[in-house]
Amino acid sequence: MPLECSVMTTSKEYLQKLWREADAVCFDVDSTVIKDEGLDDLANYCGVGPQVEAMTLKAMGGGMTFREALTQRLNIVKPTRQTVENFIVDHPSTFSPNIKELIALLKSLNKQVYLVTGGFRSIITPVANDLNIPQEHLFANTLLFNEDGSYAGFDTSSLTSESGGKARVVQHIKDTYKVKTVVFVGDGATDMEACPPSDGFIGYGGNVVRAAVKKNAAWFVTDFQELIDQLTKTTNEIHKS
Repeated sequence: MPLECSVMTTSKEYLQKLWREADAVCFDVDSTVIKDEGLDDLANYCGVGPQVEAMTLKAMGGGMTFREALTQRLNIVKPTRQTVENFIVDHPSTFSPNIKELIALLKSLNKQVYLVTGGFRSIITPVANDLNIPQEHLFANTLLFNEDGSYAGFDTSSLTSESGGKARVVQHIKDTYKVKTVVFVGDGATDMEACPPSDGFIGYGGNVVRAAVKKNAAWFVTDFQELIDQLTKTTNEIHKS
């Protein structure tokens, strides 16, 4: 039975053991699985990048929930259905180095893989498809449109649409899919906050290094090859025994 997750007190060695033995792995998407930041890139595509960036900085200053910040940023962008469809075609996501190999290896070891993000399902679905991750293993926000295709908001029933959403997703995964040990991998503070209920957290800084994550994560990597090596080590040991 794994110890209750404590990001700061868990040893790197314990976390590496947990990683090798985990039943399931949850990955953040923006700046983790892919190099992109979906909403920022969509805002730039719509010509309102600086305004959204200013709102993001204001939200990071505190006093605003994730849902409030998301609402205000989307109200600046106001993406139409057609704009989103064009954006997906014109701006295909760029995968982080070695992530495809890592996820393929996890799946070959019969470990469940989930994508958990505050980003948008329509933009991330092609990413999930490329990684052969089923839609039911993708937890994301859903953009809503009016009949004429104009922006109508986002689905507030999505677990990831509010603060603490990633932790709720992990608990949902444990309850629904009956997995015992879950490790969360991500670049941001909201990923780190998902532990607990995840049993371990691995910080990733291959695209952007968040100071708080690097400082507090017991295991911080900048290349997914390091995670592959730990899993390969286990596989090799099994073959030798």
